[in-house]
Amino acid sequence: MAVNASPRSMAVPLAAFVAGAVVALLVGVFGKVHDPSLAGTTTLGFRTVIDMKVVLSVVVGVLAVLQLLGALWIYGRFSTAAPAWVGTAHRISGAVAVVIIVVVAYHCLWALGLETGTFAGGEPVPTRTVVHGVLGCVLIGAVVVKVVAVRSRRAPGWFLPVAGGLLFTLVVVVVLTSAVWYIGAHGWPGSGGYG
Repeated sequence: MAVNASPRSMAVPLAAFVAGAVVALLVGVFGKVHDPSLAGTTTLGFRTVIDMKVVLSVVVGVLAVLQLLGALWIYGRFSTAAPAWVGTAHRISGAVAVVIIVVVAYHCLWALGLETGTFAGGEPVPTRTVVHGVLGCVLIGAVVVKVVAVRSRRAPGWFLPVAGGLLFTLVVVVVLTSAVWYIGAHGWPGSGGYG
Protein backbone atom coordinates (compact mmCIF):
# COMPACT_ATOMS: atom_id res chain seq x y z
CA MET A 1 0.00 0.00 0.00
CA ALA A 2 2.81 2.44 0.84
CA VAL A 3 4.36 1.75 -2.58
CA ASN A 4 1.22 3.01 -4.33
CA ALA A 5 0.89 6.07 -2.06
CA SER A 6 4.39 7.38 -2.82
CA PRO A 7 4.01 7.75 -6.63
CA ARG A 8 0.58 9.29 -6.16
CA SER A 9 1.94 11.84 -3.68
CA MET A 10 4.80 12.65 -6.11
CA ALA A 11 2.18 13.56 -8.71
CA VAL A 12 1.40 16.77 -6.81
CA PRO A 13 4.90 18.30 -6.86
CA LEU A 14 5.53 17.07 -10.40
CA ALA A 15 2.27 18.62 -11.63
CA ALA A 16 3.02 21.82 -9.69
CA PHE A 17 6.51 22.17 -11.18
CA VAL A 18 5.18 21.51 -14.68
CA ALA A 19 2.39 24.06 -14.18
CA GLY A 20 4.87 26.58 -12.79
CA ALA A 21 7.21 26.04 -15.74
CA VAL A 22 4.35 26.50 -18.21
CA VAL A 23 3.22 29.70 -16.47
CA ALA A 24 6.80 31.05 -16.41
CA LEU A 25 7.19 30.27 -20.11
CA LEU A 26 3.87 31.88 -21.03
CA VAL A 27 4.70 34.99 -18.99
CA GLY A 28 8.08 35.19 -20.73
CA VAL A 29 6.56 34.79 -24.17
CA PHE A 30 4.02 37.49 -23.38
CA GLY A 31 6.84 39.76 -22.19
CA LYS A 32 8.73 39.24 -25.45
CA VAL A 33 5.84 39.68 -27.91
CA HIS A 34 3.94 42.46 -26.09
CA ASP A 35 4.72 46.01 -27.18
CA PRO A 36 5.59 47.80 -23.92
CA SER A 37 3.27 50.65 -23.02
CA LEU A 38 2.43 52.82 -20.04
CA ALA A 39 -1.24 52.71 -21.10
CA GLY A 40 -3.05 50.44 -18.67
CA THR A 41 -0.62 51.04 -15.81
CA THR A 42 -0.92 52.98 -12.60
CA THR A 43 1.50 54.70 -10.26
CA LEU A 44 -0.62 54.04 -7.16
CA GLY A 45 0.09 57.64 -6.15
CA PHE A 46 3.84 57.48 -6.74
CA ARG A 47 5.53 59.89 -9.13
CA THR A 48 6.25 57.22 -11.78
CA VAL A 49 5.56 53.56 -12.48
CA ILE A 50 9.24 52.84 -11.78
CA ASP A 51 9.00 54.55 -8.37
CA MET A 52 5.94 52.46 -7.54
CA LYS A 53 7.62 49.22 -8.65
CA VAL A 54 10.78 49.95 -6.65
CA VAL A 55 8.89 50.68 -3.42
CA LEU A 56 6.55 47.70 -3.82
CA SER A 57 9.52 45.45 -4.61
CA VAL A 58 11.22 46.53 -1.39
CA VAL A 59 7.98 45.72 0.46
CA VAL A 60 7.96 42.25 -1.17
CA GLY A 61 11.57 41.74 -0.10
CA VAL A 62 10.73 42.63 3.50
CA LEU A 63 7.66 40.37 3.43
CA ALA A 64 9.79 37.53 2.04
CA VAL A 65 12.20 37.82 4.97
CA LEU A 66 9.24 37.90 7.39
CA GLN A 67 7.83 34.82 5.62
CA LEU A 68 11.10 32.97 6.12
CA LEU A 69 11.30 33.93 9.79
CA GLY A 70 7.64 33.02 10.34
CA ALA A 71 8.07 29.62 8.69
CA LEU A 72 11.17 28.88 10.76
CA TRP A 73 9.29 29.87 13.92
CA ILE A 74 6.20 27.84 13.01
CA TYR A 75 8.32 24.75 12.29
CA GLY A 76 10.14 25.02 15.64
CA ARG A 77 13.51 26.30 14.45
CA PHE A 78 13.67 28.94 17.18
CA SER A 79 14.14 28.30 20.90
CA THR A 80 10.62 29.46 21.78
CA ALA A 81 7.39 28.04 20.42
CA ALA A 82 5.49 30.22 17.96
CA PRO A 83 2.38 31.85 19.41
CA ALA A 84 -0.89 31.08 17.63
CA TRP A 85 -0.98 34.48 15.89
CA VAL A 86 2.24 33.73 13.97
CA GLY A 87 0.46 31.24 11.68
CA THR A 88 -2.28 33.75 10.87
CA ALA A 89 0.24 36.55 10.32
CA HIS A 90 2.29 34.23 8.10
CA ARG A 91 -0.70 33.39 5.90
CA ILE A 92 -1.86 37.01 5.63
CA SER A 93 1.60 38.40 4.86
CA GLY A 94 2.11 35.63 2.29
CA ALA A 95 -1.15 36.50 0.55
CA VAL A 96 -0.27 40.21 0.57
CA ALA A 97 3.17 39.41 -0.87
CA VAL A 98 1.61 37.38 -3.71
CA VAL A 99 -0.80 40.20 -4.57
CA ILE A 100 2.05 42.74 -4.63
CA ILE A 101 4.22 40.38 -6.73
CA VAL A 102 1.41 40.12 -9.29
CA VAL A 103 0.96 43.92 -9.38
CA VAL A 104 4.70 44.52 -9.86
CA ALA A 105 5.04 41.71 -12.44
CA TYR A 106 2.13 43.07 -14.43
CA HIS A 107 3.66 46.53 -14.51
CA CYS A 108 7.11 45.14 -15.41
CA LEU A 109 5.77 43.08 -18.29
CA TRP A 110 3.21 45.59 -19.52
CA ALA A 111 5.33 48.74 -19.29
CA LEU A 112 8.78 47.27 -20.07
CA GLY A 113 8.35 43.80 -21.54
CA LEU A 114 11.02 41.11 -21.36
CA GLU A 115 14.24 42.60 -22.70
CA THR A 116 16.91 40.23 -24.04
CA GLY A 117 19.52 40.44 -26.79
CA THR A 118 19.76 44.02 -28.05
CA PHE A 119 17.67 47.15 -27.83
CA ALA A 120 16.11 48.60 -30.98
CA GLY A 121 19.17 50.83 -31.52
CA GLY A 122 21.51 47.82 -31.51
CA GLU A 123 22.86 48.40 -27.99
CA PRO A 124 23.09 45.15 -25.97
CA VAL A 125 20.64 44.70 -23.11
CA PRO A 126 22.62 44.71 -19.82
CA THR A 127 23.13 41.29 -18.21
CA ARG A 128 21.40 42.48 -15.02
CA THR A 129 18.29 43.36 -17.03
CA VAL A 130 18.21 39.97 -18.77
CA VAL A 131 18.76 38.05 -15.50
CA HIS A 132 16.10 40.13 -13.76
CA GLY A 133 13.55 39.65 -16.55
CA VAL A 134 14.05 35.91 -16.95
CA LEU A 135 14.08 35.24 -13.20
CA GLY A 136 11.04 37.50 -12.80
CA CYS A 137 9.14 35.18 -15.16
CA VAL A 138 10.43 32.14 -13.24
CA LEU A 139 9.29 33.85 -10.02
CA ILE A 140 5.70 33.94 -11.27
CA GLY A 141 5.95 30.21 -12.01
CA ALA A 142 7.36 29.65 -8.50
CA VAL A 143 4.33 31.44 -7.03
CA VAL A 144 2.14 28.83 -8.75
CA VAL A 145 4.29 26.02 -7.30
CA LYS A 146 4.13 27.52 -3.79
CA VAL A 147 0.36 27.99 -3.91
CA VAL A 148 -0.04 24.32 -4.90
CA ALA A 149 2.35 23.29 -2.11
CA VAL A 150 0.40 25.26 0.49
CA ARG A 151 -2.98 23.97 -0.65
CA SER A 152 -2.04 20.30 -1.17
CA ARG A 153 -2.57 17.75 1.58
CA ARG A 154 -1.30 14.79 -0.49
CA ALA A 155 2.18 16.06 -1.35
CA PRO A 156 5.30 14.67 0.34
CA GLY A 157 6.60 16.58 3.37
CA TRP A 158 9.61 18.00 1.52
CA PHE A 159 7.48 19.78 -1.09
CA LEU A 160 6.33 22.80 0.95
CA PRO A 161 9.78 23.79 2.27
CA VAL A 162 11.36 23.27 -1.16
CA ALA A 163 8.65 25.36 -2.86
CA GLY A 164 8.98 28.04 -0.17
CA GLY A 165 12.77 28.05 -0.38
CA LEU A 166 12.67 28.33 -4.17
CA LEU A 167 10.21 31.21 -4.02
CA PHE A 168 12.20 33.00 -1.31
CA THR A 169 15.44 32.67 -3.28
CA LEU A 170 13.84 33.97 -6.47
CA VAL A 171 12.25 36.92 -4.65
CA VAL A 172 15.61 37.87 -3.15
CA VAL A 173 17.43 37.69 -6.51
CA VAL A 174 14.68 39.53 -8.38
CA VAL A 175 14.52 42.29 -5.74
CA LEU A 176 18.33 42.59 -5.71
CA THR A 177 18.44 42.91 -9.52
CA SER A 178 15.67 45.51 -9.58
CA ALA A 179 14.81 47.60 -6.53
CA VAL A 180 18.13 47.28 -4.69
CA TRP A 181 20.06 47.95 -7.91
CA TYR A 182 17.84 50.96 -8.69
CA ILE A 183 18.22 52.45 -5.21
CA GLY A 184 21.99 51.99 -5.40
CA ALA A 185 22.17 53.61 -8.84
CA HIS A 186 19.55 56.35 -8.49
CA GLY A 187 18.61 56.71 -4.82
CA TRP A 188 15.30 56.13 -3.14
CA PRO A 189 12.35 56.94 -5.47
CA GLY A 190 11.34 60.58 -5.21
CA SER A 191 14.58 61.57 -3.47
CA GLY A 192 15.69 63.73 -6.37
CA GLY A 193 17.57 61.04 -8.26
CA TYR A 194 16.79 59.62 -11.68
CA GLY A 195 13.18 58.76 -12.29
